[in-house]
Formats: sequence, structure tokens, C-alpha cells
Amino acid sequence: MFLVGGLGTRLKELTRLTPKPLVQVAGRPFIDYLIDEAARHGFSDIVLLAGYLGAQFEARYDGLHRHGARVRVLTEPEPLGTGGALRFALPQLEDCFLLANGDSFFDINLRALRAPPVGGATVALRATAPGERFGTVSLADGRVRSFQSAGGGHAAPINAGVYVLERGIVAAVPPGKVSLEQDLFPRLAAAGLILGDMFDGFFIDMGVPDDLALAQREMAGRTTRPAVFFDRDGVLNVDGGYVHRPEQWRWMPGAREAIRLCNDRGWLVFVITNQAGVAHGYYDEAAVVALHDWVASELAVAGAHVDAFEYCPHHPGGRIDAYRRSCRRRKPDPGMIEDLLAHWRVDTSRSWLLGDKESDLEAGRAAGLEAVHYGGGSVVQAVRGRLR
Repeated sequence: MFLVGGLGTRLKELTRLTPKPLVQVAGRPFIDYLIDEAARHGFSDIVLLAGYLGAQFEARYDGLHRHGARVRVLTEPEPLGTGGALRFALPQLEDCFLLANGDSFFDINLRALRAPPVGGATVALRATAPGERFGTVSLADGRVRSFQSAGGGHAAPINAGVYVLERGIVAAVPPGKVSLEQDLFPRLAAAGLILGDMFDGFFIDMGVPDDLALAQREMAGRTTRPAVFFDRDGVLNVDGGYVHRPEQWRWMPGAREAIRLCNDRGWLVFVITNQAGVAHGYYDEAAVVALHDWVASELAVAGAHVDAFEYCPHHPGGRIDAYRRSCRRRKPDPGMIEDLLAHWRVDTSRSWLLGDKESDLEAGRAAGLEAVHYGGGSVVQAVRGRLR
């Protein structure tokens, strides 16, 4: 969920008729970058909690689908503050959910945030403040103990505006106008109920003119990322022959850790897999999608995610008429990779493919990527030295 209801008064004329998260940054509304980040991390239900000029969010985003995620818009009936707005949205909240400010970007692995304590929250912290206008926090034993106002220098970490919250603490918010930051969080911190997870990724709050100018210069480049293209069977899981059910899946050693490492370093992770079992009639496409959803859930537990799964169900010798054909997406042809490159911001100069078969390597080379052979052993060791 993103909080997008603020007035944006410090941007003056820019936000008189446009909500702050809809201000154009490097050719796109700023909120587009945040939606893309949440979707690629595997969050499938993205809610924009709007207020000021909320109809603009409703017209542009309500019902939108992006990278497999659905976007919804809820508009508070009157200004309720961040806590009051969440209470308004209470019927839409899951038991545990991710919340972030809609006017700041923090380049971290969102799946790495710890689950909050019972009745509490987890806050993403930036290790140092990027300027003196940010308030800081005091931290002890991995927990936020207090929040300090702005002006204290750059040494202490700052609250970066990304949280994991329990629904129960929102249910306890009293009616009326309530601030999470000023009313709720200090009380939870004093009770030792806020975990603080430290990161040092790129951070920008575009709410003042100088930082908006920085965002204009930086955002397009910061969201163009190198990628690792993983073959599936024989690299991420043991190739048992037409694997299509969770009980058949056996992780290769270090595979989950390899994906988590890529996530933590800010690299995109794609899985590209031939699934001729569909063409041969052994299982259908729904089984492929369901297995990939299961894999995503397994990775989420490990604090990791795959940005996109691509598969080709075709085979020229298949038994099912609808799938019996040659296909540019079937490796060794590079179609799956080319489709990903067409839809994602990828730095191809640093990207590479990891596969165990010659057809994988041929597909990578045909797409202009470095192709690396995986011959067994720890997948994370095969990946670690190449994340440059």
C-alpha cells in the first residue's frame, strides 16, 4: 500500500493541480516507479491510499495491471492523517502488509524486511541521512527506541518511509485525524515494538524542489538494472523430468540464496524455461503457472523474489495440436529473453545468463548476453563473483 494523499505544498505551483506522486519525473509519474518496484518484488495487490485530488489516481490507476499485480485506489473522504487514512482502509488490509510513502523511493530488497513483532511494526532505515531535513531514529538491539526531529546531522539512521505493519495496530487507531509518525510510532517505539532493518540503498524524497531535481536526473538510471537470466530445471531445481508439481520440486544447493543475493544487490532476476510437457500433454499451462506461484511463495519466505517467470509451452513434435509448432521463444531461440528486454529496463552490458544445457547458452548468446555454464554445485557460488 502507498500513501499518496498529501498536499505537496513544498512543491508549490507544481502540485496546485497535480498530486505530488503524479508529478512527472524523467518522463513518468513518480508513483509509476514505486508501483513497478512493488510489482517486481511479487506484491500482487497494490493499493494507492489517496486523498488530495484523489480522482486523478482513480482515473489513471484503479484497475490497472502491472507486471502481474493489480492496482486499486481508495480515496479517504476527508483529510485524516496517515494513521486515520489507514483506519479508513482497514477493511482492505491483510493481517500483515507493506506500507510505503508515495513520494519517496528507497532502493532495497523489499522482501528482506523482517516480520514485525506481535502488535508492532518493522521500519526500513537508511543508515545515514541524505540531508539535514530528515528526522533520525535511535536504535538498540535491532529495535527503534525513539524518533528525533530533523536537524540533528547525518550520523544517525533515518526512517525511510517503508514499513511492515500488523493489521491489529491499525484497528487500534482512534477515529479522527491521526499521524502514524507523530502519534502511533513513538508509542510503539517506547514499548519496544518497532524493529529497525538497516539498509544503505539509494534514497530520494522528491517532496522539495532540490530533491525533485535530483530525482529528475537519477531515477531513470537507478531503475535500469542488470539482470541474471536463470534457466529453471537443472539450475534452480533438480531436473527430474517434466517437473510440474510442488512435491516434485527439489531446490539445487544455494539456489534460493543466489536469488536472494541478486535481490539484495539490486539485480533483476528472470527465469526462462522450456516447458515442452505442455505440448506433449503431460500437464497444462495452468500447472506451470501454479508451480511458479508456489516457487515465488517459497522464495518470499527466504526474503527473495523472481521478477518474472517466462516459459515456452511449444514443441514441434508435441502431441497437442495447439502447441505443436516451432516457436521463437523456445530455447535455443532467444524469444523469451527478447520479450523480457522489451518490457523491462535492463542494463544488457552487465547482464548474463546461467544455464546447464547448450540450448540455454545459445539462447543467451543469440540475445547478446554473456552465457555462463552451470555444471553443478552451489548456485550462489556460481553467481556471487559475477554481480559486478
